[in-house]
Amino acid sequence: MEFKRYFLEQLESEAEASRKAIERVPEGQNSWKPHEKSMELGKLAALVATMPGWVALMIDHDELDLNGNGKKFQTKAVETRAELASLLEDGLKASRKSLENTTEDHLMKTWKLKMGDQVLSEGPRYFTISNGALSHLAHHRGQLTVYLRLNDAKVPAIYGPSADEFH
Repeated sequence: MEFKRYFLEQLESEAEASRKAIERVPEGQNSWKPHEKSMELGKLAALVATMPGWVALMIDHDELDLNGNGKKFQTKAVETRAELASLLEDGLKASRKSLENTTEDHLMKTWKLKMGDQVLSEGPRYFTISNGALSHLAHHRGQLTVYLRLNDAKVPAIYGPSADEFH
């Protein structure tokens, strides 16, 4: 199987899971966080909504410099679930298009995450997409489901049953 076909299928699976989580984010609680060192709910929800778009970023650009062009990619909270859904769908659309138009050879080429002159991570695009975008998304979505539980919102079934959806 080609990497791009695999990533298109994985992207759709992760998109469905992310939709389920963000449609349950309580509105008006963006600044809530479970601990002083934790990310705020609004930023975390927006991160989960925008991460599927990282696939396009990793295909269409050779690197992301968090001190340079990366500033425009910094996540910002939005006010409504509708805005979260829009962010998710926009990122999915861009990533689908990038995956459909890329080649296997391009997915073998190096992609870098930098902070100025310091390289934070570097590797073949196929690995950065798998690890830096899709697995990373699953991690933050898991965090978001904990935030949902702590805010008495129903937790969706994602990879298996949820106490709120199956008894």
